[in-house]
Amino acid sequence: MEDLVQGDQLTSIVQRIERLEEEKQTISDDIGEVYSEAKASGYDVKVLRKVIALRKRDLDERKEEEAILDLYLQAVGEAP
Repeated sequence: MEDLVQGDQLTSIVQRIERLEEEKQTISDDIGEVYSEAKASGYDVKVLRKVIALRKRDLDERKEEEAILDLYLQAVGEAP
């Protein structure tokens, strides 16, 4: 079994993953600070998160989903 595991390579992989996890946490903390700044400026963070999520999606896919949503809301009497 020891022949199958190369200690130096495995150690390198583990260290790289650990470093990336630390960077990911730092970025996550930075994003949280920006949301806090937005909230302090009077923006609705819940809506802001939705805007960010929508901007990640394909425009055509988003329009199609919105059209279906409107259709369903009309069908249940919830749309103008």
